[in-house]
Amino acid sequence: MIAVAVVAILAAIAYPSYIRYVTESRRTEAKAILTETAGRLERCYTVSSDYTGCVTFPVDSENGFYRISDPGGALTASAYTLSAAPQGAQATRDTECGTFTLTQTGARGAGDSDCW
Repeated sequence: MIAVAVVAILAAIAYPSYIRYVTESRRTEAKAILTETAGRLERCYTVSSDYTGCVTFPVDSENGFYRISDPGGALTASAYTLSAAPQGAQATRDTECGTFTLTQTGARGAGDSDCW
């Protein structure tokens, strides 16, 4: 019975830490999809001097934890602001960082300044 109690206490401590670690590790998908999409936009801009028409939106991250939706007015011929919003379980668990952003100047943003 003592062994069961010890295991229960360890599980009560370990599980929240594990969930926090998984949530934080999934943030790399947001950074990766933003960087990849920005790279595609920059390559297109180098050829055509225009950011519009370079990428088809929405763009989902590899495992689907983040999505870049159509930026609409935030994507013009000479500027863009991309936003990667969390999806599914990541959206409910990651209240600290939320949506990640990246602009053509390299300015990065997220809910908490420590996220990038």
